[in-house]
Amino acid sequence: MRVLAYQLHGTGRAGEEYRLVTSLLDARRHPARQLAALYQERWEAEAVFAELKTHQRGARIVLSSKTPDGVLQQIWAHLLVHHALRELMVRTAATRGLDPDRVSFTETLRSARRSVTLTPGSFSP
Repeated sequence: MRVLAYQLHGTGRAGEEYRLVTSLLDARRHPARQLAALYQERWEAEAVFAELKTHQRGARIVLSSKTPDGVLQQIWAHLLVHHALRELMVRTAATRGLDPDRVSFTETLRSARRSVTLTPGSFSP
């Protein structure tokens, strides 16, 4: 077992130390900095799951379809909407010279919902 102690910079938690326990023992093949950076990326993936389950769909909303095909259709629809929102975030970040990770998903979702509800039918499917 290998234990890596490190700090994340630029997170607003200066001086807070993290520990990562891993079975990747070869420090040359798996440098500590690289593992720490990958672990941070893992949490970004967890955030995407939360975006889908909590923010986009709603915390207590369940899929309403009664058939397996309908459930699959709803899942694909949620994934496509999420992809479109993420694409909007990437384009927004690019126009402002930002890292896409710095653009808020919840704000993007709110903005998209406002634009659809304020001008219904203003775009074709």
